Amino acid sequence: MVNTVYFEASWRLLLNLLPLTTERENIIASVTASRALVIVGCVSCDKLPQFLFAAGFAKDGIIAITQPRRVAASSIAKRVAEEVGVKLGDEVGYSVRFDDKTSSATKIKYMTDGMMLRELLSDKMLKKYSVIILDEAHERTLRTDVLFGMVKAIQKIRKDLKIIVMSATLDAARFAEYFDGAQILFIPGRQYPVRVFNSIERQEDYVDAALVATFQIHVDEPPGDILVFLTGQEEIETVEKLLKEHLFELPPDALELLICPLFASLPAAQQQKVFSPTPPNTRKVILSTNVAETSITLPGIRYIVDTGMAKVRAFNAKQGTESLAVVPISKASALQRLGRAGREAPGVCYRLYTEEGFMSLEETTEPEIMRCNLANVLLTLKAAGVENLMAFDFLDRPPRASLLRALEHLYALRALNSKGILTSEGQKMAEFPVDPALAKCLIHSQSLSSTAEVISIISLLSVEAVFFSPNDKRDIANEAKAKFLSHDGDHLTLLNVMRAYMAVGGDREWCLENFVNGRAIKNALDIRSQLSSFCEQAGINPRASSGNEVEPVLQSFLQGFFMNIASLQMDGSYQTLSGKQICHIHPSSVLFGKKMPLIMFHELVYVNPLKL
Repeated sequence: MVNTVYFEASWRLLLNLLPLTTERENIIASVTASRALVIVGCVSCDKLPQFLFAAGFAKDGIIAITQPRRVAASSIAKRVAEEVGVKLGDEVGYSVRFDDKTSSATKIKYMTDGMMLRELLSDKMLKKYSVIILDEAHERTLRTDVLFGMVKAIQKIRKDLKIIVMSATLDAARFAEYFDGAQILFIPGRQYPVRVFNSIERQEDYVDAALVATFQIHVDEPPGDILVFLTGQEEIETVEKLLKEHLFELPPDALELLICPLFASLPAAQQQKVFSPTPPNTRKVILSTNVAETSITLPGIRYIVDTGMAKVRAFNAKQGTESLAVVPISKASALQRLGRAGREAPGVCYRLYTEEGFMSLEETTEPEIMRCNLANVLLTLKAAGVENLMAFDFLDRPPRASLLRALEHLYALRALNSKGILTSEGQKMAEFPVDPALAKCLIHSQSLSSTAEVISIISLLSVEAVFFSPNDKRDIANEAKAKFLSHDGDHLTLLNVMRAYMAVGGDREWCLENFVNGRAIKNALDIRSQLSSFCEQAGINPRASSGNEVEPVLQSFLQGFFMNIASLQMDGSYQTLSGKQICHIHPSSVLFGKKMPLIMFHELVYVNPLKL
């Protein structure tokens, strides 16, 4: 462990080099004088904890900084640890789902909002923390909104707890009012000018337009890295592939092009490539989801390509279905994207939509809590001691139908009894960092001696696609996939892939030959290890195996997904037994084209792509 005296001395040395001297003094004075503070402006979530540490706010507890996304929590923690010369996990650390880099020495802890909620299960007053910084509050994610209510309630009991809300947009008054008239501190911006160019006409194919714009910038514009905003992994990998295929068309004197994808399920080691310095005579192009809108700092960005679209999930409480839709972003998001180009020098933003299109955008994005499945967070709240969920102090109260649907779901899983009280099984389910239905599968796998198999399958369900299928080799890829196919469905097909991968020791050539995404399997193995630890803590043997028997595995999943049953209809479609929804098996499923009388499905998703 790093010597504490050296740690504090190196921190003071670093602070002497940091800008914002006057602002730093204002921040420290405001935090000292206020129990709750809302900060709007350019102070970053890597500098603020350093200011607070130097001022002594970590003497009686940990300074926690919550982030909506795991890539932000881990990358910022790594950068701060490097800046002050300490080993990551000692005085500076992070905690995200399935990945914890902290120790008893940690004084500054970056974490996802979900992990902070999970800590409430074992520490209902969050006693180990002296300051809680809620960063990127303007994003209004589901877990951040719930965290608002929890820390507000805790602070009424813990008078010593400091709460700081950080927002990049001017909705500070709303946050201040919610936290009982908290002080608002505005930090002057240091944004360089960014020129904006809108498309003259509406783009029918924004992915193709993004590809063309990227090449035009690379060929015609001065050096500087490019950040391209796309909606998801599939689009990112498509553009990455097309960029690589057309590299030979570049002029001989053009800079080298380094292509770096960035999306949530990308392994941490690959995510870090976007933060590395761009090599000489090279231009980096980062293909990212909206994870790059805020939080993380991407050095060297001078050009933004904004498609104006984002992928969001929405939950229909009446039907019990989720929709995965590509929708136009808000004006607030567009401004956030634009600002990515003006952090270090003047920049340029190319919007692949018209000026009229921009003016028609909503001002802000609808809070996630208004449009998503609430079952998971309600279970966490129950386990954290919140008795009356209907009276919980939400910043924006979710629709009553969504609350009732989530409570009904938890009751059906026997996580709650008929009076809405948490059951012993519900308490156990809340201890697992997975959806309640999956937690129930794990718990009941113990009596069916299939825990090892269930853990493997859940791990694979938690990562990106296990198979990849290049357009020019689709038939060969399908033949390779057929070797792992189980006629009992996708869950057991995934299990076959995991077993085959482990049998060859994760051989890279084997993965390529069989069109298996080795990156996804490695990530799943890490998750598998973490879930095994959770099982041991819950008194479940993670090595209990049913061997080659499939019935115990399927019965385990039916324990959690008994409501997800659909029956075959005369026209080949399926109808859910609960909700009577007409649906179809996704083409990627091994059961696609099969006519099974009854099927159990993992999720029911309505896909509805829109264009701006």
